Amino acid sequence: MIHAWSVDDVRAAEERAMAALPEGELMRRAALGLATVVAARLPDDARAQPLVVALVGGGNNGGDALYALAHLAELVGEPLELVAVLTSERPHRGGLKAARSAKVELVDATTEPGRESARKALAVADVVLDAVVGIGGRPGLSEDVSSLVDATGPDAHVIAVDVPSGVDPMAESLEGPGVFADETVTFGCAKPVHVLGTADRCGLLTLVDIGLDLDEWVPVAERLDHDDVAGLWPVPGPEDDKYSRGVVGVVAGGEVYTGAPILAVTAAVCAGAGMARYVGPPTPTGLVRAAVPEAVHGAGRVQAWVVGPGLDPEPEPWDHLGRAQVDAAREALAADLPCVVDAGGLALLDGPRAHAGARTLLTPHAGELARLLARIDPEAADLQRSDVTGEPLRWARRAADLLRATVLLKGSTTYVVPPPGSGLPVRAQADAPAWAGTAGSGDVLAGLAGALLAAGLDPLDAGSVAALVHGVAAHDANPGGPVRALDVAHQLPRTVARLLTRAGEGR
Repeated sequence: MIHAWSVDDVRAAEERAMAALPEGELMRRAALGLATVVAARLPDDARAQPLVVALVGGGNNGGDALYALAHLAELVGEPLELVAVLTSERPHRGGLKAARSAKVELVDATTEPGRESARKALAVADVVLDAVVGIGGRPGLSEDVSSLVDATGPDAHVIAVDVPSGVDPMAESLEGPGVFADETVTFGCAKPVHVLGTADRCGLLTLVDIGLDLDEWVPVAERLDHDDVAGLWPVPGPEDDKYSRGVVGVVAGGEVYTGAPILAVTAAVCAGAGMARYVGPPTPTGLVRAAVPEAVHGAGRVQAWVVGPGLDPEPEPWDHLGRAQVDAAREALAADLPCVVDAGGLALLDGPRAHAGARTLLTPHAGELARLLARIDPEAADLQRSDVTGEPLRWARRAADLLRATVLLKGSTTYVVPPPGSGLPVRAQADAPAWAGTAGSGDVLAGLAGALLAAGLDPLDAGSVAALVHGVAAHDANPGGPVRALDVAHQLPRTVARLLTRAGEGR
């Protein structure tokens, strides 16, 4: 699992480390680690004299890059061409002195002639270091710096120093101009930007250990990796039966939308639920009986509910079967049991569930979250889908707060956001191929998450593990090509088995 700490906590840990170390030691460690990574990225056959260009800001981030260039001169020696493009009138003094001593070429990019020289160097650079701003930066770049970033040649390996310049270090906002790095070298620990939906900005994440002790602070963001599945997945023991493994009830679809129940129930069964119970009208019930003979039907004992996939929350007055299905959904929502609330079920929520202590996982996409908040939050009356995609954490947190629930916000990056007062970290998963963005994919995810809730996982773990496994199963079902939602559901047993085996082989 990748853990990420807030900027304030990282700064506090750095200050404590610096107080116990000789002056400048922390920066020396960071710069030497960065130089070692850059040395490993130099081309060995592209040219006789590789060119490394650093975009250098005025803070410690720029100092790291200047010292790194000096260390690089020692590590690699000649032939090597090193250029520091100074984007601030006040570069780090110590770093500047070290760079001069190492005969690094300095280009003053605060003037137009300097910017023109810098653009020429960037166009042919083999490696470009982005050290304009660090964790103290704000989203966006100045016009002058943007022109330098845009001048970087297409073949350059771009390495962001600590964080890509222009992005929000806390990843609250994902919009605005900024550096798109091939690799980010960060120091001490990951920061939220590295795990929360910015993989396209950060590229490969390389962590340099500089000796920070973060045990005093709690991570604010996390991302599960494949090896985490074994530790979280509910593996049955020899004494388990269908009830102890978890019975998941599914209230989904109706006479109009008949496919969602098949997908959700199939996913729950294939994910290893002890039993899946479907509650619905005759037509989808018949289809589920044929597609998933293991399922049972009608109201009865369950450990968790899945409510809403394919549900029409506003059936016509004459649609007695549809109205009965909505009544069944409301009854499940009112129960004191864990619940996944998806799609049409979200439209039935006006506030926290009647049993506010019941564990609840909401699974909207951006459009559904916008509609939900516009309906229940007077401050979000005009909220649009684009607002949610631009600031996903803000709006997922708002829904989690108002509804006292964990919110799984689906998208190319899926966010799992616990209620703000819980003290739990936000998680983000980006494991699914773009091919998985099809009708029915969310129904499979809901059934999978419901099975995990019924097995006893809390909503944060159930949501994040479900998002990871769903994405990996989509890859496994048809690597590199189109994939049906039903194929993802059927792939789940093999994917889970592979992930469990992978962890066992690693021990």
